[in-house]
Amino acid sequence: MSLPSGHNGAGGGFTLLWFSEIQWDFLSTRKQRLLRRFPPEWRILFVEPLALGRKQHWLPVQRGNVTVVTVPWLKEVPAGMVQLFDSAPVRWLACLAGRLILGFWTRALGYASPERVIGLSNIFWGSVAATMPCRLRFYDANDDHLGFTRAPGWLRDSLRSYLDVSALLFYVSPELLDKLRPAKEVRCVELGNGVEFEHFARLRQELPDMLAALPKPILGYAGALDWIDAGLVEEVAKAWPHCSVVLVGPAYARDWKERHASLLALPNVHCAGKVDYEVLPAWVQRFDLALMPLERSDLKRASHPNKLYEYAAAGVPVLAIDYCSALDRARQVVTVASSEDEFVRLVPQAMADTRREDRQAFAREHGWDALAAAMVREIRQSLDQGRP
Repeated sequence: MSLPSGHNGAGGGFTLLWFSEIQWDFLSTRKQRLLRRFPPEWRILFVEPLALGRKQHWLPVQRGNVTVVTVPWLKEVPAGMVQLFDSAPVRWLACLAGRLILGFWTRALGYASPERVIGLSNIFWGSVAATMPCRLRFYDANDDHLGFTRAPGWLRDSLRSYLDVSALLFYVSPELLDKLRPAKEVRCVELGNGVEFEHFARLRQELPDMLAALPKPILGYAGALDWIDAGLVEEVAKAWPHCSVVLVGPAYARDWKERHASLLALPNVHCAGKVDYEVLPAWVQRFDLALMPLERSDLKRASHPNKLYEYAAAGVPVLAIDYCSALDRARQVVTVASSEDEFVRLVPQAMADTRREDRQAFAREHGWDALAAAMVREIRQSLDQGRP
């Protein structure tokens, strides 16, 4: 019996080369959650970009079933160099070392075969990945990647060149698919974000010191601070001064605290900063109300929030501003406000929500196990169909 094309000939596995915009050890994201759950017989090479100030993996390291290696490559247009990088020769020279290093490691590690599968979430690799021999290409549209950068014309062309030769596209929201506008022959699969259900659902006995010292009730937010509507959080804190408003998570913009000094100066607002993922559930489970006061921007409208499922898995009541379509599907278990004024007004009602078991059942349906199995199934189906 012949094996499907793309097969590595050993135990039913495939060879997958994934180009990532995030370093494996820096921030645990959708990519790591999914790839850790791929079948153990799959050989996976995770190509991460160079990030100054962080640990690099110039020599490959093993992370479960995934081999991780750093290859110097663009992940954003350098500040002040937009016009310079509009020059194709400049871009070619800037990426020459990355091309050579990638070529070396793919050959040395056995990922150079034209029978490989290529997955992409770093659109700066698009035009290069589009020309590499492979059996199947797919794009994982976990966010509006063009929306996170200055998106010059050549970067849009890089993404388009890759989409034009891809057979499969995973997307997290209908709004994002509308932005991408793939060709009609591309198989498009909606695959949202998910949750490590047991990690957030298992009751934690430990009580973080900050929370132990604060008066209740606690209105909490866990996630990157850069994306919250700080003005809305400030209005909540002012309207409910007897509540402790706790912000858990990093701010990646260096001036975030300076820009939002008035929020942080309020006596009932407390910023915990980034906490380790392993202890994050101990924080979330102590929230009397979990907040989702995200920006209502075009970029966030196309997103699919992990925190929705993390909050739900923890069982705590949730109050969200209506900023993305994923919330429409969650209205049976969370409170969704249509405006900023309503968000502030609904705090007591949302806090009294007793649908704990329903929330956890909803979160369980969005576990990473099911999402990874769906992605693997779609990749195998595309390979079996023999699409280029």
